[in-house]
Amino acid sequence: MLLWVFEWLYVSSTRDRVETTQIIQGKEMASVPKKVAERLVAGIKRYQPVLSAAKARDVGEADTVTIIKDMLADVFGYDKYSDVTSEHAIRGTYCDLAIKAEGQLQTLIEVKAIGLELKDQHVKQAIDYAANQGVDWVLLTNGVVWRVYHLIFAKPIDQELVLEIDFCALNTRSEDDIELLFLWCKEGWQRSVLGEYHIQKQALSRFFVGAMLQTQPVLDVIRRELRRVSPDVRIDAEQIKEVLISEVIKREVMEGDKANEARKKINRAASTALRARAAKQSAGAAEESEADSVTVV
Repeated sequence: MLLWVFEWLYVSSTRDRVETTQIIQGKEMASVPKKVAERLVAGIKRYQPVLSAAKARDVGEADTVTIIKDMLADVFGYDKYSDVTSEHAIRGTYCDLAIKAEGQLQTLIEVKAIGLELKDQHVKQAIDYAANQGVDWVLLTNGVVWRVYHLIFAKPIDQELVLEIDFCALNTRSEDDIELLFLWCKEGWQRSVLGEYHIQKQALSRFFVGAMLQTQPVLDVIRRELRRVSPDVRIDAEQIKEVLISEVIKREVMEGDKANEARKKINRAASTALRARAAKQSAGAAEESEADSVTVV
């Protein structure tokens, strides 16, 4: 049934499709500047064999941190003397690395030995550190795998995995791979592309889609299409919503902080669209009134 729902949404009127798209569609990923792309390609070629050799030697965490600092400079464009620090203390404990932008703490980096398989539990301490400082982003890496997390400031503090990159699997000829690396570059941070990527990923998440299916415009579209299929059957929007909630959408998609946040964002977007439409109609009515006055004179 869920597949039918999306098919109905697709074949519905242009107005309905445009309004729905405006609410859920994220921005396209920014293009990568030529010089940055060249640096990323060179960095991949340089550090893939370095990482492979380090992993074969099973180097420890300290040596992995040294490689990470070099990669942050040579690949991602950070100044390892002014942008990157290993002396950032939070509540008396030092994190592995931190990145600052214009003197402000931007992200915390938790580094593990290159041979260690990364798990979400490894980032818990860094997440707690970041929450205490009001920092939104945390990076967990062993040099090969890079995981970028976004903090969810709820009770309790939670995190969302936004991006995961296997550096040794990157292809220098792949535009997609270069764009993914650009998200973590200094130049990407300056253009907020990681934040935009996160917004786009949120808009296409199961929580946003689940919340969107319960909105009145979508319910009206489903009701209209159901009546076309079964014109003699009386169906109202509340009945459709009840079926979606009880039989189609998983409970985990409708409950919790992420589901609540999705509903709030959709409601805000819908309210903004309604205000814009009302303002446009009001302006149009004013122009018509002014035109009528001129005609009478």
